[in-house]
Amino acid sequence: MGFMEDNTPIKQRLHITFGKFDALQYTGNLDVAKLWERVLRRADVPILYSQGFNPRPRIQLATALPLGMTSECEILDVSLREPISLDNLGERLAATSPGGLKIYAIQEVPARSPTLAARVRSARYRVHFEDGINQDVLAGKVETLLAADEVLLTKEKKGNETMVNIRPLIYELMLDADGDLSVQLATGDQGNLRPDDLLRVMGLQDEIVTIHRFALFFSEDEIG
Repeated sequence: MGFMEDNTPIKQRLHITFGKFDALQYTGNLDVAKLWERVLRRADVPILYSQGFNPRPRIQLATALPLGMTSECEILDVSLREPISLDNLGERLAATSPGGLKIYAIQEVPARSPTLAARVRSARYRVHFEDGINQDVLAGKVETLLAADEVLLTKEKKGNETMVNIRPLIYELMLDADGDLSVQLATGDQGNLRPDDLLRVMGLQDEIVTIHRFALFFSEDEIG
């Protein structure tokens, strides 16, 4: 993915940072994009649509959020057919948003800048163990994984199982002050590791957890 398609001139382009909470965490990414289209239209934001028989809104999420996870760092890339003022735009969007959708920031970006999907490199998550967990056991698992040169994950594709070394996709793994697991994992076209897959290779797949994404990192950001 590179630049946004240029069938029709983009008059303005916005990045909207938002969060997914409550029931919205069980809404898939395609439905979230459709939800955003409704929110923007109800707030009278002049979305740019593609040309052709089946026009589509020129909106795009930075990266997919696995179902069931909450987040405070999702970003929507929106192209507009005419420029608008950002004054009170956040309030207008909030007034047309469903519960669980929180808007944190809106900024204008160059119309020809690369897509967020092409730039995203990693994400940071917090894994909370709902029933608690022995901290010494958890610390031991973290230490063992970080000391390994190779961490194999079994993946199934088209009926075939393959072993993938995911160690290069784990940028940070530690216990925070609350005893939660804080992890920074590769995300995007150049490599992707889901937190639930990490828990699986750590032998923690049967634990009841809540997972929250709280930071995205892009190609120009420092990893780690």
